Amino acid sequence: MTRIGLLSDTHGYIDDRILHYLNDCDEVWHAGDIGDIEVTDKIAEAHLLRAVYGNIDGGDLRKQFKLNERFFCEKVDVWITHIGGYPGRYAPNIRELIYKNPPKLFICGHSHILKVMFDKRLKLLHINPGAVGKHGFHKVRTLVKFTIDGEEIEDLEVVELGKK
Repeated sequence: MTRIGLLSDTHGYIDDRILHYLNDCDEVWHAGDIGDIEVTDKIAEAHLLRAVYGNIDGGDLRKQFKLNERFFCEKVDVWITHIGGYPGRYAPNIRELIYKNPPKLFICGHSHILKVMFDKRLKLLHINPGAVGKHGFHKVRTLVKFTIDGEEIEDLEVVELGKK
């Protein structure tokens, strides 16, 4: 069983409150727009970190992280990217790939809008954790936590960190 903390769109902001909510996680996944290498460095001090770069991330982050990250967590095929779109409206640069070989769990950020949706056509769970940083149009900072147990994605929890 693996407990995951999922966040996106930190835009260079990380605080003790965010780190507190990640304490019980085995891994932390960041879906892009990191904003500053210090964000991922702080997370990586205590957790296995998987991250992708986003459209605001500069060369240092693009050297360290990929645009897309696809891997297995236990028996769940996971794909993380920053700009991914939504079921029925996937981003053009991934549309063909996701239809040919869909993962079980598709994660993206970018929109700053928290959404958890099941894509019936591709039989995948889509998660956008919203934005945990203080930059952007979102009103409430959010992150998502869940458990992967074998082939199952369970115990999904939305954490609201208050107004930005």
